[in-house]
Amino acid sequence: MRGDSASPVVAWWAVGPSGQVTFLDGVAPELLRIALDPLPVGAPAVVEFHVADSVSLRDVVDVLLVELDRVAIELFPAWLPGAERLESAHSLGPAAVRALAEGVAARSENFRPFLADLAERGLRGQCGGGAAFPAALRASGLARVIADAYGRSTSTLLIVVPEGIRQSDERALVAAGEWLAQYGRMAVWLAGARLQAVDHIRIAAVVLPDSLTQLAVESQDRIGIASEGSLPGSALRFAPLAGVPRADSHAELKLERALSPHDWAQGRQWNRTFEWHLLGKQYRLDLCWLVDGVIVEVDGPEHRGRLQYADDRRRDVQLQLLGHSVLRFTNEQVLSDVGAVTARIEQLLRTRRAAGQHRSEERQHADH
Repeated sequence: MRGDSASPVVAWWAVGPSGQVTFLDGVAPELLRIALDPLPVGAPAVVEFHVADSVSLRDVVDVLLVELDRVAIELFPAWLPGAERLESAHSLGPAAVRALAEGVAARSENFRPFLADLAERGLRGQCGGGAAFPAALRASGLARVIADAYGRSTSTLLIVVPEGIRQSDERALVAAGEWLAQYGRMAVWLAGARLQAVDHIRIAAVVLPDSLTQLAVESQDRIGIASEGSLPGSALRFAPLAGVPRADSHAELKLERALSPHDWAQGRQWNRTFEWHLLGKQYRLDLCWLVDGVIVEVDGPEHRGRLQYADDRRRDVQLQLLGHSVLRFTNEQVLSDVGAVTARIEQLLRTRRAAGQHRSEERQHADH
């Protein structure tokens, strides 16, 4: 008797195709953020949008385009191979980066003048440009370069629907998402408060890995309700790139500047993905010296949420069981007294090195 072939396993993030808006049912935005950090292999590049209290359709679209432009500039040069060797101060830098961008555009669907302009502004660190190009062209171009920065084939916008949103604002928010899905050719996810005024949006149930579902149970939080104070104002949050401080964190950037002159700080790695067990959830380490077993976390406001707090404690315990020491600092601590933070890191590194409390990475991975 011939049995039916097994159905292919569909990843939890395969919930909505490009060009479509989908409401993610049964999952809090905070839990989604944990599930997407680090960004799973095969998942799209995801940027998360928190909208301000006052919403209109025109405002949301304009804010989204400005914010997507900022993300693209801050992710430069990750989306333009070869641009990392160029310097904005050099007289030939702008011309060279435009030539690089035009070459990429010629081999892809990118619009050559738009990509060249974006690349030059990326080299100069100039956000807020591109207004000379049509909005639809900007949307598709920015969605494409954000995906390229992470080596993904597509990008997705996660819009957090705030609790207590007015019906008119809800309609405007959904319409803005539909506009971006159509013209940006990206998937748009809605999560958070259930929609009350709009009933034509596709709803998809999200089944996260058991470890994350259990996290919600352990934290005594209901999965469908956000438990955090969301990011302030209208802002896009995006995943950090491996090997460098996250571009949207003033605290990480300041700490890197403070560490860079010191010999004892050599060997540090920023935003490294760490796989401690084949079946365990991978961790993204803000800052680490894995050879010395020292891990430093720089916590922004999102770490005050109940789910994120529970996840932080869970992973800290696991890392400590593996023999690592974990230091946590808030953004405010780093920004207000980076010298004290640097001194604490140095003290721990020197203590572990003197005591021989470290192993090579190769041995560590062999053991775990």
